[in-house]
Amino acid sequence: MKKILVPTDFSNNAYSALCYATKLFKNEACHFYILNTFSVETPVLTSRLNTSKGEKLYKELSNESREKLTETFHAITRDTEDLNHTFEMISVSKKLSETINKTVKSKSIDLVVMGTKGASGAKEVLMGSNTVRAIQKIRGCSILAIPDEFDFKIPQEIVFATDLSRSKSKEELKPLIDIASLFDSKIRVVHIHEKEQLDEIQERNFKQLKEHLKEVKYNMHWVSKFDQKSRVINEFIDEMKIDMLSMLHYKHGFIESITREAVIKKIGFRLTIPFLVMPASS
Repeated sequence: MKKILVPTDFSNNAYSALCYATKLFKNEACHFYILNTFSVETPVLTSRLNTSKGEKLYKELSNESREKLTETFHAITRDTEDLNHTFEMISVSKKLSETINKTVKSKSIDLVVMGTKGASGAKEVLMGSNTVRAIQKIRGCSILAIPDEFDFKIPQEIVFATDLSRSKSKEELKPLIDIASLFDSKIRVVHIHEKEQLDEIQERNFKQLKEHLKEVKYNMHWVSKFDQKSRVINEFIDEMKIDMLSMLHYKHGFIESITREAVIKKIGFRLTIPFLVMPASS
């Protein structure tokens, strides 16, 4: 049974991400952990009175979290009554990224699914701070980021963007292959190149990648780097009507560069379709 963790702040955006995940895996038995975290700010200098106030606030926030999780449980159970899914609620008074990391380990989570909140009024749809932080700090599990209130659409066309500079194991690509296998989707491997020919390392990595993908439908696309990588990817997504974007997360790689807030604003990385971020082992 697949185990999926879905953080929620009880917004429409978060519920849409949960619904997307239930529909994406509608043909699989899944156990969903729906997580809400809340924080109780306590003064540095604590007195008995302050401690009492803190305890009262904790109880209030805890009760509110559990009540809203119960509402979410009833809503998603009703909306997925025909599917083979089960749901479990988690309410914790700790930081979100820290709690996600601990839950991924303790519950052997296969995938984290998060809604994103775009900057209101912005031309580009940017990733919200919680999503950015999760992508930066969570390395042991794949993350599927869903754009704000995104309606489910079968991911028939999935982009996997790579510069072929690093080797990839089949295990690293498993989340992508698994999703593609659900709907017999086509993976479009986009190699953004600066040189006309592959070097020896890229050739070896290209051969290895083709071997890993031999059990699914895929096409190779060679795209020259005429602009920022993010804009090249954006244009390819628009032109080919892509349903999902996927990448491997390497240290000091492209994903790290686009999750720095100033860089996101500068290069205009748009998240208009679900974005699968898979952890690289090195």
